[in-house]
Amino acid sequence: MWDMIRSLFQGFMGTGLIMGWYLLVLIYLWFAEKDRRMRVLFLYVPLVLLILYFNPLFARLIYAGVGDEIYYRILWLLPVTIAIAYATVSIYGRIKGRKKYWFALLSAVLVTVSGSCVYASPHFQRAENLYHMPQAVVDICDAIQVEGREVMAVFPKEMLSYVRQYTPLVCMPYGREMLVSRWNMENPLYDAMEAEVLDMDVILPLAQTYSSHFVIVPENKMITGDPEQYGFFLIDHIDGYAIYQDTSVYIGL
Repeated sequence: MWDMIRSLFQGFMGTGLIMGWYLLVLIYLWFAEKDRRMRVLFLYVPLVLLILYFNPLFARLIYAGVGDEIYYRILWLLPVTIAIAYATVSIYGRIKGRKKYWFALLSAVLVTVSGSCVYASPHFQRAENLYHMPQAVVDICDAIQVEGREVMAVFPKEMLSYVRQYTPLVCMPYGREMLVSRWNMENPLYDAMEAEVLDMDVILPLAQTYSSHFVIVPENKMITGDPEQYGFFLIDHIDGYAIYQDTSVYIGL
């Protein structure tokens, strides 16, 4: 349990320099801050949170309920950035003359070098549109939507996190829950859609059990079986995906 607590905290620290400044800020505010409200906000509450976070008994209790994936979010409650900014401004206000400008410059430099470029992270990529989601999701949802009603569509894994963000009118037989491993969700249709070879003799009957109007498949995957045998016809190719529509399912108003 202690290894989990320590590793999560190390991951939260990043390069570690910001947390170093934060600890120095706590020491400074402990002796310099006289306003009781500020002491509660910047000292007492954070210290209680840290005591709780590093308490193995408390960690075991939280872990039993939600797992270690959620536990590190306790650290989000620490007012790290606000406390550093408050202490910096407080010190700046106490300095007289031209020294305050040098202090401001030094503070800006220290904060800058204490972090890393967030855009260098593999989790970030240049946005394709104003929605900050793959353009293929936008184009496909626009193509299959029917004004005034919902439609059911089966999407591949890489689109599951975006469809419901873009529109509530396109429903799915499975969604983001399939991407969270600790939930241990199972769905034979999802498994068939993520196979190396897409077997339409398996996918389409399963899709029909959910009254799915559309099935979207990547064009770079091999497909076996005859979709038309199940009433599905290829209606469009969009951004590297093939869209099949079940003509036996009513899609009007």
